[in-house]
Amino acid sequence: MDFLAVPLQSGVNQAVLSVSYVLHMVFAAALTGSVLYVALFVNPAAVAGDIGNEAFARVTGGLTTVSRASAVVLLLTGGHQAGNLYTFESLVGSPRGHLVLTMLVLWVAMTALVEIAGARLRRGLDAGKLREPAREAKPFLRGAAALAVLLLIDAGLLAGGLPF
Repeated sequence: MDFLAVPLQSGVNQAVLSVSYVLHMVFAAALTGSVLYVALFVNPAAVAGDIGNEAFARVTGGLTTVSRASAVVLLLTGGHQAGNLYTFESLVGSPRGHLVLTMLVLWVAMTALVEIAGARLRRGLDAGKLREPAREAKPFLRGAAALAVLLLIDAGLLAGGLPF
């Protein structure tokens, strides 16, 4: 099976498309990995009081930075890929197109949850609190982590070909 499984539009520069793929994967991996790490390991340590305010603020600030940088890169690279590999009809009328659109929705929802969690954490940490903001952010971070896993499954189906 061809890796792309969709024909290239005429005039597509394969080198530029390859760079787009690499940047997209690197930033997607950094984003999903950061979300999972903070949600599964760092935030529970903050809820338990096992991490200091300063360290927790540094980690959550890093998550916000990774999330925002990834938003820009993923929007640009994903838009480039979709514009060169799909038509409107193939996006809305094929299983691969549905996976691409599902990925977009999951990514926007995950980014929104990370932003909500980050705002709650910053507000609480700025007030000198630790456990309370970590508890308030917990459902948003868990939701973002669940969406990160779904994004990885979606990406695996796109990269490995569709079983259906």
